[in-house]
Amino acid sequence: MKRTVFFGLMVMVVLPELASAQSFFAMRRQRSLILVGGIGTSSYFGELANPGAYVQGNPNVHAGLQYYLSRKIAVRVEAAWFQLSGSDSKATPESGRQQRNLSFHENNFELSAVGVYNFLPQGRSFYQRPDFNIYAFGGIGLMYFNPTTEYQGQKYQLAPQHTELVSYSQLIPVIPLGLGVRFKIGPFMNLSVEGGFRKTFTDYLDDVSTVHHDASKFPNSLSYALSDRGPEVGAAPAAEGAIRGNPKTDDAYMLYSVKLEYYLPVNFLQGGNGQQKTFKNKRKAFYRYNKRGGMKK
Repeated sequence: MKRTVFFGLMVMVVLPELASAQSFFAMRRQRSLILVGGIGTSSYFGELANPGAYVQGNPNVHAGLQYYLSRKIAVRVEAAWFQLSGSDSKATPESGRQQRNLSFHENNFELSAVGVYNFLPQGRSFYQRPDFNIYAFGGIGLMYFNPTTEYQGQKYQLAPQHTELVSYSQLIPVIPLGLGVRFKIGPFMNLSVEGGFRKTFTDYLDDVSTVHHDASKFPNSLSYALSDRGPEVGAAPAAEGAIRGNPKTDDAYMLYSVKLEYYLPVNFLQGGNGQQKTFKNKRKAFYRYNKRGGMKK
């Protein structure tokens, strides 16, 4: 008799827990939407960058969402803020760039949509994903840039000054391409490290592209002074048509990032996290009975 009562009590305790566990695991299998956030460094490639300087230490911040379409393929929408900079003063003496004396610094914003290919499949459910994965991504994006420089203690935006007597768009398309590695660090969390190259369609990220122009062609002295900074370091004023940049190659940049990826609950938009719903159902079933074992009215 005692064994029968004990067995009955065990069944009453274990079965609700198994039901809750099954509900929890069924809910976990549906998690395909991932919140992504990270930080890293940004590097620029153009007329004011030093050859071989692939990591330059400018900051970047990312935030976005990723959704799995299959066990290997996902799509990611992401926003990023990052800085780029370059200066002739940091160039080697043999390059001859120090006499040009140009520089820029800018805060940029990028919105991108990319496809992500994972080299290892994710498994039937997200929590069955491999502990380590390698992935590649590519897509399209829009980037806003605003090059500035410092002159006589003041900061100036360069695009409105038309330093090469041309106007250029500060909102441009970009093509993100890159590789990354991902580590599983918990049932709902990944850590990823990635490097992404951005092909741009402008040579004016740094406001430098073509040739110098004579002072008489500029609308004011400030525009001319920002165009030819050589006299500040003792160089002679540049002649009309003297080389200022290289218009044959567009500028580019790299974003190196460390990111956290969190698998969002199915009903997070309704303010729930999935587990709360499970525990709520469990409490409701418990309080259906009184202490004597009878049904509550």
